[in-house]
Amino acid sequence: MEAKSIQNVFILTIDGPITPVTYYKIKHAFSTIKKQHGQCLVLMMDTPGGLLISTRKIVQEILNSEIPVVCFVAPRGAQCASAGTFIALACHIVAMAPATNIGAAHPVAMGQEMDKIMQEKVINDTVSFIKSICRQTGRNEKWAERAVRESISITAEEAVKNNVADFIANDIEDLLNKIDGREVKLASGRAVVLDTKKIPAEKITESFGEKLLNVIGDPTVAYLLMTIGILGIIIEFSHPGFAVPGVVGTICLILSLFAFQTFTQSIAGVLLIITGIILLLMEVVAPGVGIFAIGGFIAMGLGTWLFFRSPQTEFHLATTTILLIYILLIVLVTAILMLVKRTRSKKVTTGKEGIVGEIGRTITELKPEGTVFVHGEYWKAISSGNHIPAGTKVRVKKIEGMMLTVEEIGETKDEK
Repeated sequence: MEAKSIQNVFILTIDGPITPVTYYKIKHAFSTIKKQHGQCLVLMMDTPGGLLISTRKIVQEILNSEIPVVCFVAPRGAQCASAGTFIALACHIVAMAPATNIGAAHPVAMGQEMDKIMQEKVINDTVSFIKSICRQTGRNEKWAERAVRESISITAEEAVKNNVADFIANDIEDLLNKIDGREVKLASGRAVVLDTKKIPAEKITESFGEKLLNVIGDPTVAYLLMTIGILGIIIEFSHPGFAVPGVVGTICLILSLFAFQTFTQSIAGVLLIITGIILLLMEVVAPGVGIFAIGGFIAMGLGTWLFFRSPQTEFHLATTTILLIYILLIVLVTAILMLVKRTRSKKVTTGKEGIVGEIGRTITELKPEGTVFVHGEYWKAISSGNHIPAGTKVRVKKIEGMMLTVEEIGETKDEK
């Protein structure tokens, strides 16, 4: 058993649906606590539930954690329903504020109907999952099974009586006083005694980017993004060249697939970065009003943030570094696009096309064919009108093969 040590307690608020972003926040919180040698993590829970696949990943993190995790269902009036129940039961200590509830963990398929056989399979699998959690943490397996099969929910007082929660706490200060001196056994078998009385509690705050990702991860928003994405791509294919629906649709579809955890956060980031590069290249190849460029910058910005803030990668950059690289990228790409636009607006001065419009002189009479000197070279030429005397100033109208068509513009060899 380890001796008590004075270390900060970190608090992470889980307020809203359980999404892939919730998993990222918890994993990031563990990383922060390790770096700052924190004592434990308090998850302040108020959730209606969420995605089961994200919940499984969070439960794995908690059960295998070498940092004590305390679930506190708070503030008063909060709920810990559905997916939140699994997370709470996986924690080393569970506390609830007065007038809170926990349970109603019956699995629900979003946006689709399940037949009886499939529904039974999902329920049995979910029951096995919640029972295995309770077996690991020593909580009430029978109640947990009923929470899944019958969607039962209980109050804070009932949760304590039924060995679902450990105690009731009025607030964070009361919670820290009550867990002080408790022994927690971690996954490795190591025992830790908490020393939390009169210890500073530090809240882990969300950055703007994390708040944005939290909105994207909401199941309703994710479903809306998927709808917009599909419609945008359909409109682009039915009206090619419009650009806006295709650009918006592609970005929305990738974000929705990430929100539904079709692929991981790092893969979503890479896909958005690749999409951004393709859109920027399209702007160079087919410049227009800047739709491809704007879409490219947005895709690359979101992709960069997702990739370098992904729990799947250890290669994390500071926010200021990401911002500086992003601003530099915008400046460089904008400069390149402006250079390409300016170059394309200039008259062609090289190759066969460059000779059209040039002025030269006839070397021999053109009646109607002869020889002219244009652009520092001798060319065969044909008059576009009547015959033209030698030494006459002419302008090139067009070129076909190696034959120029010219027209007289006045001045003869005697008018020098």
